[in-house]
Amino acid sequence: MQRPEEYVCGLDDIHQAIHIILRTPRGSDPHRPLFGSNLWRYIDYPIERAIPHVVRESVEAIRMWEPRCRLLKVTPTIDGEHLTLRVQWRAADGVINSTEVLWR
Repeated sequence: MQRPEEYVCGLDDIHQAIHIILRTPRGSDPHRPLFGSNLWRYIDYPIERAIPHVVRESVEAIRMWEPRCRLLKVTPTIDGEHLTLRVQWRAADGVINSTEVLWR
C-alpha cells in the first residue's frame, strides 16, 4: 500500500482497495456498516483451523466490494504463525494480477 498522502490509480488502486477491504473489520465504517471483511473473527484461531474461514471471508468480501476485478483465487501461505493471502484477480484488460496481504 502507498503512504497516506500518495495518490494511486489504475491497477495500483485495485491492489490498495484489496488491502483496505481485507484489513477493515466489517462494521467499523459507520457510513458503510457492511464494508470490509470478517477476518478479525479468526485471529485467535489455530492457524490450520482459521485458513478455510479466512479464505471464505476474503472471497466474499472482495467479490462484494471490488467490482473492478474478477477474483480468481485466494491462496494462503503459512510461515510459522504468520499467514499471507495471495489474491489472484483479473482486471478489465484481461491481465492476471496478484496482491499479497499479510493477515497475521
